[in-house]
Amino acid sequence: MLTSTDETLWWVAIIAGFVVVLAVAALLSLLIYLVKIIDRNVVTVGDTLKSAAANTANTTLIPETANRVDAVLGEGLEHHLFLGRALGKVKS
Repeated sequence: MLTSTDETLWWVAIIAGFVVVLAVAALLSLLIYLVKIIDRNVVTVGDTLKSAAANTANTTLIPETANRVDAVLGEGLEHHLFLGRALGKVKS
């Protein structure tokens, strides 16, 4: 037979064990929830990296575009200078 003290200690141990089990279950549930959020964000980051790669796929065209823009600006400058000389002669 158990004494009153022994029985009280058993109940304390049972209750403490139950509290520990509940705490572990709560922490595992929280861990599962956070892992799901991380998985979703990893997919989002992966999609962002894929779109960034697609956006930079044609970077080899940047120097060619710059050369052509310079050519257009040079041509515009020649027209500006020509018109400035032509209009300057007309006003004189």
